[in-house]
Amino acid sequence: MKERPEKGPGKEAFLMPETMKYGRTEFAVKLPEELIAAELEPNRIALPQRTPEEHVRYALAHPIGSRPLKELVKPGDTVCIVISDVTRRWQSPETYLPILVEELEQAGVRDEDMLILSATGTHRRQTKEEQIGLVTQAVYDRIRLEDHQCTEEEELQYVGTTSRGTPVWLDKRALACDHIILTGGVVYHFMAGFGGGRKSILPGIAGRETIMKNHNLALLPGLGAGSNPEVRSANLSESNPVHADMMEACAMVKPAFLINVVVNDDQQIISAFAGDWIAAHQEACRLVDRMYGVTAGEKTPLVIASAGGYPKDLNFYQTIKTLCNALEVVEDGGTIVLVTESGEGFGNEDTERQIAGYPTMLEREKALREHFSIGAFIGYLFAETAEKHPLIVVTEIPQERFGASRIHAVRTLDEALSLSRALNGGRDLRATLLPHGANTLPKLR
Repeated sequence: MKERPEKGPGKEAFLMPETMKYGRTEFAVKLPEELIAAELEPNRIALPQRTPEEHVRYALAHPIGSRPLKELVKPGDTVCIVISDVTRRWQSPETYLPILVEELEQAGVRDEDMLILSATGTHRRQTKEEQIGLVTQAVYDRIRLEDHQCTEEEELQYVGTTSRGTPVWLDKRALACDHIILTGGVVYHFMAGFGGGRKSILPGIAGRETIMKNHNLALLPGLGAGSNPEVRSANLSESNPVHADMMEACAMVKPAFLINVVVNDDQQIISAFAGDWIAAHQEACRLVDRMYGVTAGEKTPLVIASAGGYPKDLNFYQTIKTLCNALEVVEDGGTIVLVTESGEGFGNEDTERQIAGYPTMLEREKALREHFSIGAFIGYLFAETAEKHPLIVVTEIPQERFGASRIHAVRTLDEALSLSRALNGGRDLRATLLPHGANTLPKLR
């Protein structure tokens, strides 16, 4: 973090931040230096210098909270490996999956006793080419690979109901195996706190009813109550009902082992964690938090946040990460400026429908509760934020496509700052800058 204190005798004068990225271009931030409270950037963390493959092998050789995988399985055992689908290709499963299969082979597990189950959640079935890309041609040719489909009721089995009333229906092909191994990648997640871990089970291989019931916990009880503020990035406590509900569902299947990875902006594995499905996942979460959880000294009346430019601002859907991070450091009622080119538009039909398709927040919320989807919830959060904060987006999406929502759309950062002045009595506001807002989570000191 670069804090920018008020000027005065003996106080260091910090240089102005240069730019906010916007697609493949950038905008200068034209504010008086004394109004820049802080410029928050991800932390630089020293990590062991290993290749991605070496990270995976090291993790398997040093399991957390568990005996090595080779000691947990034996010849004749059946094993289901749950992998993420093509929408999570950034995890580089083609790197860690062949190593995991090799580990099982060394323990005596035969190819025909392994099943790779792709945790598609509510997503579509994948093409053969996409499946091969996830697991490599060599693995695809040897190991049976199936896509979970949440609407195929004949492939689901009821395993219990959580304390929050979620009926847990899971893919019976996984339940039929002696061991279930979870794989995936860990990043901040605006609903579950963090990705990875238990998300391989719920929503990964759960039935649609189970997923919808769990995701609706992101809303407070009762129509008109809105979103639950405890459902947010980095919150793995019991106060986050989406996460806690996922944990209960996952515990019902007693996963035997987990391997989760952390990647950098170039989608290269920079660390891996293996072992107990809770303990190993928690260690991965701690690393993500050390890398991207940045201390902020104060909340400010203005936050200017860029998603980080191309490809992080390809569409508006992706910008939810930047919005959620900006909300952590803006004052109540403060102004938020999001810099997101979104050259491909909203990127999700449900997101656009929630923002532009309803005249009131109550109608948005009613539709969301009846037909919950991640895309719809993202649209709802944008519209809800604009009810509580002046929300200005610097984007290629024209104003008319934001419908009756209170979101202001402009084309340049200069226009956004001019509008902010107009909305705030003609004055510039003290600001926090998030140049890489998609992966910088402010945490108040």
